[in-house]
Formats: sequence, C-alpha cells, structure tokens
Amino acid sequence: MRIILISVLIAVSVPSLLLAQRDPEKIFMSNIHTVKLNGFGNQLAYPILALNSADKLELNFDDLDADVKYYYYTFELRNADWSPVQMSFFDYVKGFTQVRINTYRNSSISLTRYTHYQATLPDRNSVPTKSGNYVLKVFLNGDTSQLAFTKRILIVDNRLPVGATILQPTNQQYFYTHHRLQVQVSTAGMDIRYPQQQLKLLIVQNYRWDNRLMISSPTFLRPDMVQYNNELEMVMPAGKEWRWLNLRSFRLLGDRVSSQKNTDSSYNLFVKEEMPRPANQYMFFNDIEGMFISETTENINPYWNADYAHVHFTFLPPNGVPYQGKDLYVFGEITGYGKNEGAKLNFNEERKTYETTLFLKQGYYDYIYTLRDKNDASGAFSSDLTEGNAWQAEDIYYVLVYYRELGGRYDQLLGFAKLNSQFNRPGAF
Repeated sequence: MRIILISVLIAVSVPSLLLAQRDPEKIFMSNIHTVKLNGFGNQLAYPILALNSADKLELNFDDLDADVKYYYYTFELRNADWSPVQMSFFDYVKGFTQVRINTYRNSSISLTRYTHYQATLPDRNSVPTKSGNYVLKVFLNGDTSQLAFTKRILIVDNRLPVGATILQPTNQQYFYTHHRLQVQVSTAGMDIRYPQQQLKLLIVQNYRWDNRLMISSPTFLRPDMVQYNNELEMVMPAGKEWRWLNLRSFRLLGDRVSSQKNTDSSYNLFVKEEMPRPANQYMFFNDIEGMFISETTENINPYWNADYAHVHFTFLPPNGVPYQGKDLYVFGEITGYGKNEGAKLNFNEERKTYETTLFLKQGYYDYIYTLRDKNDASGAFSSDLTEGNAWQAEDIYYVLVYYRELGGRYDQLLGFAKLNSQFNRPGAF
C-alpha cells in the first residue's frame, strides 16, 4: 500500500517538474494572476542583476483564492539554453534552499477578491553566487512539486565588454523588414583558447525568448576580440510598434475600449474590433515593448486596491476567413507571451471573427497578435501576417555572452549589452 501511495505522488508531481524544466517561465496554477518580476522600483526593468552587487528585484503576484497560503521561492541555475545544470544547489547559492514570502495583503475596495503577495529578492538568506541564467520557482508549502509559477532571472558578471550596432540589412529579402546586428566581444584579460566552443552569443528581442538567436560560431577571431556579423544568422524581423490597451480606469474608458457591460460582481470590457496591419504604412509611437504596468488613474494602490475585469478581444481576419493550419494568439507579457489561459483566440463561425476573453487587472498593456503553426513542434510565433514588419520600428535588444570553462559544468554570463534600434545604429542621434 505504501509503495502504491509513493508511486501516485511521484506521478502527480513529475509532470509539473518536467514542464518547469522545459519552460523556465510559466504559470502552473489557475488562481495565480498578474505575476510581475522586475528591477526594484521600475516595472519596466527586466530582471537582471549584477553579480555580487546590491541590485534588487521585486516580485508581485495575486492569488484569486483570496486566502492566505504559504508560498516559498528558490533559485535554480540553468545553462545558456535553459537546460538544468548538473550541480548541487549549494554550489551556486549561499544560504537556505528556500525562502518564504512573508509580505501579503488582502485586496480592498475592489469587486474581485484576491490576496496580493510581494517579495524583494535576493533575500540575504539566499543569495546566488555565480553568474548565469536562473529560474525563480515559486511553490506552495515548501514543496517544490507544488509549483505556482516560474520566472527568468539573469545574473551578469561583466568581464567581457560587449559592443553592438544595429544596421539595415543589405540583403534585399530583408532590407525593409529586418534588423541586422553586429557584435564584438573583447576577450582581453581572459584566457579563452577555443572561443568557438567556449563562447555562445544570445540575442533577445523585446524581452521575448521564443524567437531568440543563439550564435555559437564567431565570424572573425582577432587578438583579444571576437566578432559576430554573419548577415545570414544575425538578422531578426523588426515587427512594428505594439498595440496598446489602457485599463488604468474602469470608469473612464481608454481609447481602445468600445463598451462595457458591468454587473454587481464583475466588470466586462470590450476592446474595439481589430484587424491585421501588415500592409499599413509604418507609424512610430511610444510603446513599452510588449510589457505591462500595474497602474491606476484613481488615487489608490495598484497592487491591492486595483480591480479586475473580463476583457473581450475580437480580431477580424482577411475576408472573414480563418488562418488555415494556424492558431491566433494575443501575445506579450499580457498573456505570458502566448502561454497563459485565454491567449489563444477561437474562431466564431457565425460572426467570422476570432474571439477570446482575458481576466486582467487595472493597468496599461502592450500586445500584438501572432500566429503559430498547428503542426510546428517548435511552437514558434510569427506576426508577419498579423502585424507586419518595418525596418524603422523601435525594438529593444539584449545581447548576452556566455562562457564555459574547459571542463566546466555550466555557462557563465560574462557579457551583456542593451540596444535600442532607434539609437544604436550608424547616424542615429
């Protein structure tokens, strides 16, 4: 009987653990909403820390069960490709294996009841000691098999200075639609004997990891310098500026909300019907590159006083015909980059439109519509048909350089640069 019970427990816990290994950023519990991990004091600051510094991150999330639970977190070191490292926890963290989240508060003056949790990390009782990719795991009751959600963290030891430039491609196929990057890494002061094997270059666009570039072979090797500028590898679709949704107030509707139908217990907001825009002339406007901000126009605290609403999205495909062999998604931090419940839209045969509903907290959201091939095992998202691409578009790029010692057991993150396609290019001002 005891053996059977142990087998059942393993069968229940293993799937979530395997999912966490494959996907380092995902919400596993349906009661968890509005997860935000960012630099301390800035909701738009990506969770990046300098090794052995005083840098801090802040974590915020809501539990819609509206009770008090015992949430804990831990760190897990990963390789450049986010595969688990074969190392003991105490090889890369100083302190306890898990830390309880002690700061929480019940919501007030809102129709939706929830409990808001906050944490500042790393806590002095658990501090990462090595650079690299980390997964923050948040779980219940000190049991790592009860995963609530996971988030990415980057810890950088800036020992390899990085210089990078964004250019317009010379290849006519990409000339009007893509960005080309050139990167050079200074290796002075480090004995890197086999850069082709020891260095990896990773390029992340607009905080997205689904379309990241991983470059393992430098284009040129020079004394104390490694260069990456292969145009066949170093190009990315530029996209366009992100769509926006202003939900800071449920009383004064934002410009992209057409109507609302409220009840005594909930808000229902309807976003204006949207259409593809690949053929639209490019127009620049300020955006927040696919992220969201918890914020209100009322003089209340956005973390535990803000309310939630059922927000209804409608997308009209060309001629009312669904995309063949493809699924349509609302994409951005708003949906965990296509992973959260409701991210995929369903086609309404009667209305000839795609529709979905998201449960969103008051704030300001950026998003786009993307397509994913139903038969594509890689799960790649593309906005070519729904949004289009324009070379002039503003994008944020993170250039990450990983190094592995000869015989080393993990990838160190030793180089980092942040680029803006409007400014980090020749002739920009």
